[in-house]
Amino acid sequence: MPAENVLEVHHLNKHVGEGDHRLSILTGVELVVKPAQTIALIGESGSGKSTLLGILAGLDDGSEGDVALLGQSLPEMDEEGRAALRAQNVGFVFQSFMLVPTLNALENVQLPALLRGDSDASSREQAIQLLQQLGLGERLSHLPAQLSGGEQQRVALARAFSGRPKVLFADEPTGNLDRQTGERIVDLLFSLNRDFATTLILVTHDEQLAARCERRLRLRDGKLWEEA
Repeated sequence: MPAENVLEVHHLNKHVGEGDHRLSILTGVELVVKPAQTIALIGESGSGKSTLLGILAGLDDGSEGDVALLGQSLPEMDEEGRAALRAQNVGFVFQSFMLVPTLNALENVQLPALLRGDSDASSREQAIQLLQQLGLGERLSHLPAQLSGGEQQRVALARAFSGRPKVLFADEPTGNLDRQTGERIVDLLFSLNRDFATTLILVTHDEQLAARCERRLRLRDGKLWEEA
């Protein structure tokens, strides 16, 4: 795979069940993603967007086809290898935030770097810088339950960008937020994309968010279509 491609997907199918009960979710998906691109995955509820996102990130398997993330074929890797690839190169933002409730904001952001083997001092410094950049310098010691929804999502963004990932996957990053807070999170996503040249791949129902992305990819009847 050419080194300049962040992702290459060829002949990807995903189905569940067998025989008369077989259900096709993805059919013949083809996709090439280059560094620093911003991509919106859109489509009706149940169209397979989150399933596709999970496969692209190596969290799920396709039934047939190949997915290469940063030059490495995910179907040929074991789970340990995929986890190592994600730890070094990938960030995630989930609709439900997925923060550790017993860790404060600083510790939540610091955690991925510590798991990668970074030192406590360097990971702490980086986490503080990210949280300050996101306007949370006064919230470092707050637990998730002590933060608003928008603040929790900003902590999740800081955690996702800890370690400067090459690619960030986000599943409905504004889905649980009010419009004003959601717009601020979108602005932060794109500013971080510009600052760190991180590729963004976003599942969203938010038309305004999708419109800001370079590419809009729609899933319909299991197939992926690029919109103009």
